[in-house]
Amino acid sequence: MNKNELKPQCVFEQFARINNIPRPSKHEEKMIEYLKKFGEDLKLETKVDETGNVIIRKPASKGYENRKTLILQSHMDMVCEKLVDKDIDFTKDPIETYVDGEWLRAKGTTLGADDGIGCAIEMAVLADDSLEHGPIECVFTRDEETGLTGADGMGADFMTGDLLINLDSEDEGQFFISCAGGVTTRATFKFAKESAPDGYFFMKLSLQGLHGGHSGDDINKKFANGIKLLTRFIYIISEKYDVRLASFNSGRMHNAIPRDGVVVFAVPNEAKEDVRASLNIFAKDVEDEFHVTEEHIEFKLESTDAEPVMPKAVSRNLIAALQAVDNGPYSMCQDEALAWMVETSSNVASVTTTDDAVNIVASQRSNVMSNLTNMGNTVKAAFELAGAEVTQGDKYPAWKMNPNSALTDIVVETYKKLFNKEPKVIGIHAGLECGLFSEKYPHLDMVSMGPTLRGVHSPDERLLIPTVQMVWDHLLEIMKNIPTK
Repeated sequence: MNKNELKPQCVFEQFARINNIPRPSKHEEKMIEYLKKFGEDLKLETKVDETGNVIIRKPASKGYENRKTLILQSHMDMVCEKLVDKDIDFTKDPIETYVDGEWLRAKGTTLGADDGIGCAIEMAVLADDSLEHGPIECVFTRDEETGLTGADGMGADFMTGDLLINLDSEDEGQFFISCAGGVTTRATFKFAKESAPDGYFFMKLSLQGLHGGHSGDDINKKFANGIKLLTRFIYIISEKYDVRLASFNSGRMHNAIPRDGVVVFAVPNEAKEDVRASLNIFAKDVEDEFHVTEEHIEFKLESTDAEPVMPKAVSRNLIAALQAVDNGPYSMCQDEALAWMVETSSNVASVTTTDDAVNIVASQRSNVMSNLTNMGNTVKAAFELAGAEVTQGDKYPAWKMNPNSALTDIVVETYKKLFNKEPKVIGIHAGLECGLFSEKYPHLDMVSMGPTLRGVHSPDERLLIPTVQMVWDHLLEIMKNIPTK
């Protein structure tokens, strides 16, 4: 299969154009202008709100004028992650894609199918006048990946439809009808660095090769967290020696599991060989622990030049806090139908060191808002006890299941008719904009769907090509079966 054979061609052509437009979260200006021109060139009603969300309205096709208005929605921004040796400026350069068997991938970066493929499907619907459908509102939100600020800033009168299909899910044949809420916890350790102590040996500990992944959808898959692994080793040797940290850097995105990192530290000269031996033992233990999910773990320990270090108390408190803070699944859903799904979790997402501070970002999720508050407080307390300044923000609500959803019935019945198999109707342990929409538009009947993606929020992101055709065919059938007003 080559790029010219990608089907449906109308969708993949739009996706190729989208991937030529820089659209990192919070820097979607070029994409907003592109969408605005796209709608206007089609002579369709096109609006951009104060937040930067775009809506393009398409009238009903002949014979479907009395149908309810259907909203199709996706987000225009993408997570910008890359391999260490990949040279790219995400604010300027296009995403380079290639076909790998049945998968579409990017060269050393995230693919942008989350949620560029949803945008492409919407644009293909807008551009094709041969389709049968009632009134359509195509909505493109900005900045979903770093706080859902597009959906959060949307006014309650921006969308006027009764039914909404969110095109931001990652498993074809699975239809999501609820999602987790979330909050981001930020901790800062402030200090004035000190001169390198006499008689100490400086070392640089590097970790790479981890799987990474989405901190909601992949949190239960036993992928290693780079921050937690680096912390575990530093904590072990700090129990035996006076470890002085110079810097700790790992992770980049608040909603991704960190897959690499570097810690620069110093130990007394006489301890250096024991530290090397300890790492060999630790690395072997970690390889055994993650032998199924992490086949490419690579630790590297080398000498490095001396540099200023954090005060002793800060070094100790920082490592103790990172060792103690919750990470991974915390509890499973109590409802029998969803007992397989993570209910509450936390992910330590990034640690960055500046000249006078260490900044930590962790994200908590739960499908139960009271448990989200509790998990956030648990993480907050761990850092507060260590002396950090802690703030919380970017909170968004869970989306509760609607047991009387007419749209869900339509989605399921049309799927069975097309493919002669039963789909899965489930919840997801990740944030979807549907949670915010449910607050602003309580009348909305919503379902989330999409083609199969894997490795999202990492350079391993890939799109299963045949599932795009399936989603496209299914969506066209849904549009023809939207009920009358």
